[in-house]
Amino acid sequence: MKIVVLGPAHPYRGGLATIMETMAREYQSRGHEVKIYTFSVQYPSLLFPGKSQFVTTPAPEDLHIERVMNTVNPLNWIHLGLRLKREKPDMVLMKYWTPFMAPCFGTVARIARTNGVTKFVCQVDNVEPHEHHIIDKPCNHYYLGAVDGFVYMSEQVGGELKAYSSVPMIFSPHPMFENFGKVVERNEACAQLELDPEQKYSLFFGLIRDYKGLDLLLEAWAKWRPEGRKLLVAGEFYASREKTYELIEKLGLQDDVVMHEGFVADEDVRYYFSAADSLLLPYRTATQSGVTQIAYNFSMPMLVTGVGGLPEIVPDGRVGVVCEPSVDGILEGLQRLYAEGELARLKDNFAQERKRFSWATMCDKLLEVLEMAK
Repeated sequence: MKIVVLGPAHPYRGGLATIMETMAREYQSRGHEVKIYTFSVQYPSLLFPGKSQFVTTPAPEDLHIERVMNTVNPLNWIHLGLRLKREKPDMVLMKYWTPFMAPCFGTVARIARTNGVTKFVCQVDNVEPHEHHIIDKPCNHYYLGAVDGFVYMSEQVGGELKAYSSVPMIFSPHPMFENFGKVVERNEACAQLELDPEQKYSLFFGLIRDYKGLDLLLEAWAKWRPEGRKLLVAGEFYASREKTYELIEKLGLQDDVVMHEGFVADEDVRYYFSAADSLLLPYRTATQSGVTQIAYNFSMPMLVTGVGGLPEIVPDGRVGVVCEPSVDGILEGLQRLYAEGELARLKDNFAQERKRFSWATMCDKLLEVLEMAK
């Protein structure tokens, strides 16, 4: 088949770009003709909360990537829609994670599909965003109504999706990230990150946003105050940096929390997951989480709150602990996770549990939806 992957890719950074490139490689390995059309403009600089949208590494040589999509230029949407209409790919594979993309994505899809050949299949991260705006529902209707089939990665998202569309849709869990390499020797990881190897570390990893509940974790940590263990926070602030530091000072946690601010480059991820022995996700709300799939790659036991699809990804007592999204709930979860021998027991279960999360299965499900949509 002729497949166009339409969405984030090099030089854009982050897990979404990794996902689209990984699926492109999987389809290439099966003999399909694959092109990636990514953004010339993804977010205007004024709307982007981080420091940079881009990586500095060279473009992957094994992928055909063109920067052709401008999310804020309607003339570009029409031009790209007409281009895809002429090129007639069998499948356009898209990723949807925010209503901001809906006007661009929806216009491209509505134009291209008029060729009677091309089908648009979408892998959905989120339908209803974590931070709500008045335009969310109209934007969702506009884009989701232009798609021929969906694969969703949590049952919560599936339920939300069915309120907007009745086209074929299938559940498939978020695959495991394998592109970050393997565990390195712990002393090497601590040296790389300038951490004290005599300490044990619990990891909070990823973009720091209000819904991810770092404040709840800090308050629970202040009640727990374990000896010989520190909380390592690694990520870029998309929420108030000042409020976080004020809370750390208020709780007297200056010596208990190690802050590594900034976006973590792909080549450095393995050091964090090798220096720490556990991952903490105290989210207030969630759909699914790509960070859990990094932990699966490194066989790292997790604490997650029982929100969204997190309990589906991290079954309680198998590879982690599920707790309530409150200070007391997280405190109880921490005490369970770090009970004597528990980390080692949970770690032993990863080999079996990770079999659920393969890119081949995800790509099979997307093709299954494609066939259902024909």
